[in-house]
Amino acid sequence: MKHALVFGGSGQIGRPLLGRLLREGWRITALSRQPQHERTGLAWLRGDFSALPALPARVDAIVSCGPLDAFAQWYGAARIECDRIVAFGSTSVDVKRGSADPRERDVAQRLRAGEEGVLATAALRSAQATLLRPTLIYGAGRDATLTRIARLAQRWGRFPLPRNATGRRQPVHVDDLAAAAFAVLGTAAAHGQTYALPGGETLPYREMVQRVLAVLEPPPSLVELPSPLFNLALAAAKLAGGTGLGEAAVRRMRTDLVFDDTPARRDFGYAPRAFRPTARMFEAREEIEEIV
Repeated sequence: MKHALVFGGSGQIGRPLLGRLLREGWRITALSRQPQHERTGLAWLRGDFSALPALPARVDAIVSCGPLDAFAQWYGAARIECDRIVAFGSTSVDVKRGSADPRERDVAQRLRAGEEGVLATAALRSAQATLLRPTLIYGAGRDATLTRIARLAQRWGRFPLPRNATGRRQPVHVDDLAAAAFAVLGTAAAHGQTYALPGGETLPYREMVQRVLAVLEPPPSLVELPSPLFNLALAAAKLAGGTGLGEAAVRRMRTDLVFDDTPARRDFGYAPRAFRPTARMFEAREEIEEIV
């Protein structure tokens, strides 16, 4: 029986990945900062990269579904024996690299350093590493973009956008990311590669938000504002408790952020779904529902 060590197993990508691994007969050791319910074939360890418990001496695969920079630092110093590494990063490594916001540039820099660290360490150990870069994640009610939009819209009864928010996006479902991580574990063509993982549909930012609002009950209205009025509304929202939107993020609403999934489709059969949200996708899922 193959044995996987999964970091971020209780996160939005980690949970569906655990379900897939268990269905395929893997034994799993997973880490979480909070207590979790154990199941047959799944052992939970409590801790994080700042205070790790004792880990297995050898596993067949390590999958990181959490912060890439912290994982890269741990992996660089770890003594665990493992030939297969799969780690999630983000397309923000490119999107935020030239941002006017220094915090966003720092995110991109840390992602880049994490990617380079994982690949370099794997090469030194003759291990095979694959890096996965998702776009806008949704589906588990725990993402920082679409779920936040849904909750703010429900609170206000409406959601404002600047006019011409037509930059194209490719939202990707957590289950498709879990499927990708599992697929690359057994794919030799993915060794040493980095893949963008966009969703299966490219659509304007405005339409993406409209589809989110349409599935809520009652459906909040979308309000498009001229830039000066939108900036005033954004400032008022920040004073009332924050929106998570900075000026750089607002500017990107008018910019295409589109990534090519051809290499992922070619190498491991990546087949993400179109963006067809439901209200439940913006409600937090705490259990591994895929296990029967």
